[in-house]
Amino acid sequence: MFGLRKLAFDARSLQNHLTVARAGSFLLARDTLPAGVDVRHSHSGNDGNGTRSFKNFTYGLLAIAGVSSGFVLFKYLDDKRSQIIDTPKNDDVANEVQHSGDKSDSETKNDLSHPKVRSDLPTYRMTDVQQHNSPEKGVWITYGIGVYDITKFVPQHPGGDKILLGAGSSVDPFWRTYQQHNTKQVLELLETFRIGNLNPEDEVGTKDLDSPWANEPKRHPVLKPAAETPFNAEPPLDILVQKFITPVEFFYVRNHLPVPVIDEKSYELEIEVEGSEKTLTLSLDELKKMPKYSVTAAIQCGGNRRSDMHAVKPVKGLSWGAAAIGNATWSGVRLRDVLKSMGVENDENKHVILEGHDLDPTAAPYAASIPLYKAMDERGDVLLAYEMNGKPLTRDHGYPVRAIVPGVVGSRNVKWLARVVVSDKESDSHWQQKDYKGFSPSTDWDTVDFSKSPAIQNLPVTSAICQPQPGEKVKVVDGFITARGYAWSGGGNKIVRVDITADGGKSWHVAELEQSDAHPGRHYSWTLWTIKIPVEEGKQEVEIWAKAVDSNYNCQPETFENTWNLRGVLSNAYHRVKVSLVR
Repeated sequence: MFGLRKLAFDARSLQNHLTVARAGSFLLARDTLPAGVDVRHSHSGNDGNGTRSFKNFTYGLLAIAGVSSGFVLFKYLDDKRSQIIDTPKNDDVANEVQHSGDKSDSETKNDLSHPKVRSDLPTYRMTDVQQHNSPEKGVWITYGIGVYDITKFVPQHPGGDKILLGAGSSVDPFWRTYQQHNTKQVLELLETFRIGNLNPEDEVGTKDLDSPWANEPKRHPVLKPAAETPFNAEPPLDILVQKFITPVEFFYVRNHLPVPVIDEKSYELEIEVEGSEKTLTLSLDELKKMPKYSVTAAIQCGGNRRSDMHAVKPVKGLSWGAAAIGNATWSGVRLRDVLKSMGVENDENKHVILEGHDLDPTAAPYAASIPLYKAMDERGDVLLAYEMNGKPLTRDHGYPVRAIVPGVVGSRNVKWLARVVVSDKESDSHWQQKDYKGFSPSTDWDTVDFSKSPAIQNLPVTSAICQPQPGEKVKVVDGFITARGYAWSGGGNKIVRVDITADGGKSWHVAELEQSDAHPGRHYSWTLWTIKIPVEEGKQEVEIWAKAVDSNYNCQPETFENTWNLRGVLSNAYHRVKVSLVR
C-alpha cells in the first residue's frame, strides 16, 4: 500500500537515530517505544509538504520531547556565529567553559566541551527546566551541567513556533550530531544565557550516546576536510584539474547530516503528485529497467570559494576553498520520463520536492526543491541517477539513488533520494527556506529576511586558478609562466572565454579551453583551461588573475566588496593567486 514509507536503514542505523532522540528526553524512559509500533512513515498524496517532517507517533514523541530545543538553539547560535559579538568580558564566566587546550583539531571535533559548575549560580533539577516550556513561563534549555534561559530570542527564531515544541530540555543530543558547532565562540555565546547549574543527577552524558557517525564511509586521505561531522571536504586544487572527468575519490563531499545506511534490496523511491491519487513506488531494479540516460555535468557547492569572500569580511558557513566542485558522468532515469508516465504536465507555477534518507535528530529529512519546468524540460536533463562515472554511486555521493539537476547549485542535487513530490509549493525545509540564498552586501544578521530572497537555483559564471598554488615558486621559461584551472557557468551556459592577467589588468591573455561539444544551453560540464602568461623581466613576484565569460556574456565581478553576502554564497569574483618567480 502506497503511503507507508519504508525506512531503508539497517537495524544499527535505525537504532542510532532512535538513541539520539531518546537521549535528549527526560520525559520518556529509554525503552518506552511502544511494543508493535511500525517505524514507518504514513502520508497521503494530498499532503506533500506536511508529511516531510515525518510526524508519525514514534518520532513525534521522541523528537518533540527531547531534541527540538537543540535544533532551534543550533539554528540561532549558528546564525550568530558570523556576527561580531560585543559582550562584556567576564573572566570568571569565561574560565568556567572547558576548552580543548592543546588537543588536535580532530580530537577537539570529537569531544564536546561542557561548561563547569558555576558557584555564583543556583542549581536546578530537570523538573524545574521542564516547567519553563513557553514564553509565559520562560523558555529554558540545558547543555551539560548548564541551565540557560533563551526566552528573549524566541521571537527572533527563524523557525517560528517550532522552538516551543522542545522547550525545557537538553541540546546535548543535537550537538552530539553537529560537532562542528562545538567551538569556543559558540560556547561563549551560549554562556551569556546561563542562569544556573543542572543537578548532576539529571545531566545528559555524551559517553553513552550511540554516535550517529558510527557508519560513515571511508574517504580518500587526499580530501581536505572543512568539517569532520558532518563530513565536508574538497581535494587539492592541483589534483582537481588533472582530468576532465573528476575521479570519484577526488570529488568533493558535501554532507549536511550523517550518511544513511541503505540496503539496495529493500530500497524504494516514492513519487507522488500532491493533490491527486497519482503515486508510484520504484525499487532500484525497477529504475534500472527503465531507459538509461547519461549526462556529464559539474556540481558545485553553493559555498565554493567562500573563504575568498570571508577574507574581505567574515561570513557564515564552512570555509570552502575553490575545489568544492567536480565534473562527472551521471547515469540513471530521466525524471521527466517518470513524471510523464504518471500523467504529469508542465506547469511553471509548480515545484518538485526532493527528499533524502538522511535525517536530522528530529527525524526531518534533508530536502530541497526545483521548479517543475526544470524537471519537465527535455533539455533540463534532470536524473534519478544510480551511477557516477560508469559505476554505482558511492555512499558519500548518494548511493543508491540521487537527484542530478544539471546547472543548478549542488544543494538541490539531493542525495540518498527517498521521495519526490510534485507540489504547488517549494519545499518547506530549512535548506530551501533559510539557507542557500543571496542578499545585499548591506544586509546583516539583524536585518536579514530569508523570505524576501529567492532560493538559489542556477549558479553564476566562475573560474579558478588551480596551478600554480598561492605562494608557489614558479619557473619562468622563455619569459612565460604556465597556469591551469577550471571555469563553469550554471544553467547550461557555455564558457566562451577565460581571460588571464599577471600585471594587474594592464594586459589580458585568452586561455586555451578544453570543453565538451554539448549543444547550446546544455553545457553542464565544466571547462578546463591552460595558458602561458608573459611576465615582465626582473619581476620577482606576480599576482595572477582569472575571469571567465559565458555564452550570455556574463562575466565575473572584479572584487568581493560589492557582491559580499552574509552567507558567503555565490562567491565568484576574479580568482587571484600570488606566486614567486624563479628564473
